[in-house]
Amino acid sequence: MLLYIIKVEKANLGTIQLLPDAQLLGEVVVKGDLPKVQLKGDAQVTNVTGTILEKAGTGNDLLSKLPGVSAEEGTVNVFGSGEAEIYINGRKMRNASELDQLSSDNVKRVEMVRNPGARYDATVKAVVRIYTKKAQGEGFGFNNRAYVRYQYGWSVLDQFNFNYRKGGFDFGGMLFGSHSYNEDNKILTTETYLDKYWKQVNDIHSQSQSQNFSARLSLNYQFNENHSMGARYEFDRTPKDKWSISPMYSEVFQSGELYEQNTSNGWQKTPATTHSFNVYYNGQIGEWNVDFNADGMWSYTKNLQDMNEQYLPADGIWQEQNISSYNKDENTLYAAKLIVSRPLWGGNFSFGGEYTYTDRVNTYVNYQGILADDDSNIEESAASAFLEYARSFGKLRAQVGVRYEHITSDYYEDDIRVDGQSRTYDNVFPTVSFSLPVGKTQLSLSYTGSIERPSYWDLRSNVTYANRYTYESGNPLLQPSLINRLSLDASWEWIYFNARYTHTKDVMIQTSAAYSDDDPTITLLIHDNKYNLDNINATLSFSPVISVWSPRLTLMYLQQWYKVDMPNGKRKNFNNPIGSFTWNNNFRLPLGFMLDVDFFLQTTGEQENYHIAKTVWSADFGLRKTFFNERFSLQLQATNLFNSKEYDGFVYSGNRILGLDQQSRRRFTLTLRYKFNATKSKYKGTGAGQEQRSRM
Repeated sequence: MLLYIIKVEKANLGTIQLLPDAQLLGEVVVKGDLPKVQLKGDAQVTNVTGTILEKAGTGNDLLSKLPGVSAEEGTVNVFGSGEAEIYINGRKMRNASELDQLSSDNVKRVEMVRNPGARYDATVKAVVRIYTKKAQGEGFGFNNRAYVRYQYGWSVLDQFNFNYRKGGFDFGGMLFGSHSYNEDNKILTTETYLDKYWKQVNDIHSQSQSQNFSARLSLNYQFNENHSMGARYEFDRTPKDKWSISPMYSEVFQSGELYEQNTSNGWQKTPATTHSFNVYYNGQIGEWNVDFNADGMWSYTKNLQDMNEQYLPADGIWQEQNISSYNKDENTLYAAKLIVSRPLWGGNFSFGGEYTYTDRVNTYVNYQGILADDDSNIEESAASAFLEYARSFGKLRAQVGVRYEHITSDYYEDDIRVDGQSRTYDNVFPTVSFSLPVGKTQLSLSYTGSIERPSYWDLRSNVTYANRYTYESGNPLLQPSLINRLSLDASWEWIYFNARYTHTKDVMIQTSAAYSDDDPTITLLIHDNKYNLDNINATLSFSPVISVWSPRLTLMYLQQWYKVDMPNGKRKNFNNPIGSFTWNNNFRLPLGFMLDVDFFLQTTGEQENYHIAKTVWSADFGLRKTFFNERFSLQLQATNLFNSKEYDGFVYSGNRILGLDQQSRRRFTLTLRYKFNATKSKYKGTGAGQEQRSRM
């Protein structure tokens, strides 16, 4: 809803021929003491092949079992870093459903980069690189996944992936369809301290129905082991995404006395369509490796809203008003990226650049004239270049890099350029990392300079109506936040540790203010730059294997140093720490069954200007069984089984305090997957313009 949106030299050995030699072997037990989590260069590497993680289920299920990672519906968050960019075999993941359609038993390893280097966009907070096993065989194959889920209603999904491969030719595609139900039930409280004390309590009940269809076609040709090129087209359509508010009850108090009652009913529809296209070339020319990508994307999202309000003011006479609005965002993107690398002076040298052009048009109309209409446009050109060099000095491996980004952003209102809201940015971001093994312990230390840019939605100028006392708006004057990160990693056999210090300048947070001087009781939710923030976070993970039991215990700690404006006009230190832990357990049962029992807990504490007032915990269970030599699998999952996941907290911003009390309901999912000669695509396109896509 709109409401409160609270990545030895080669020797010529001649021809070697292997001859078959049949031998009858007795039982062989192979044991290895390689750690599940290792440090390799800039990445935390988790080997999946030969471990219990092969049976996790989907790509989302697999990533959720890694230390400090949460993944749901294609969104992957790394504790202490934020949302990660995902790469599958070097190709940037473009569709969130790709993680769901990826089976964990096809994954070879996962690399997680907490401090991305200079080759990544400076806005990237973390990178997850997934490498799948090499496909065997040729011909036609398919992989079909279907699930039925019950949470707030019955939801269904089917995804059909197909692939045909012959020699160097590779053709593949995907068809996807889903129909889902959801709910959003919460209590929102707004306290406003003016000459009088105002309190607004909103009891919100909303339900949604959503339909989504998408398709993908990819064509790839590998001329030889050194040269390949291809093209990919994707279409995504959401014809129906409707939220029904039925109803929202509100009460307004003035200095403790009931001032007004309000009942709102209505709906919000957000249909959307996206077309995207990618072409790539990947080649080895002598010692030079060339990776080129060009992308185009065209999309729109409509937001249609209709609300009916009946309210009883202090004079005791019932009144009624209708609020309806139309909002459309149109996006156009063109991007190209080139990365070139080669061996140099005993190490590896790489350089490259990226250019992106984006055009976003926002149209907003409020038919009753309560809120101002808007016709705005942002045109943005972004050019970047990077240099990166890595080399080993004995056991010590060092990597240094620098990235330069130049962005020109022109803001238009009614086709007239607004100079005060048009910007030019020039930024330089250095990166450096060192890794060193000390006995069986692997150590890594890295520093990264980065930036967080506001999304185009947060830069919009129109105001969105929630109810008579709450509006929400973008902020065209919002500035990016500059971020410096220092990270230490260590691993020893089945123990992994990470500690990070982060300094953020001009943090972007959601605040609230008076909509106008004429009626200060109306709260306007808006994003703004507020002060600087320092925080430290630490992750400690244990993942031994004890017979048929594979536990993973991950402890996480976050503490910040940040000042928040309070209603009394003073600033308060928000530095109460947040602790959380996950305890994932896998049991290999007889007859090939796999049982997962997972627990999660998060304590109270503070993050930016948000105070978590209640401990949150949940328990998830899963049972998986495969048949017909892994070709058919069945998985039953229960998420938040005890209905215990309830969020209770407060957002502080000057003379206003916003309270949120929201509970998530348990969910049951049954997934069926069938694979037939499921050869994987050789597509190697990595995509361009990803940072701009995420801002859209």
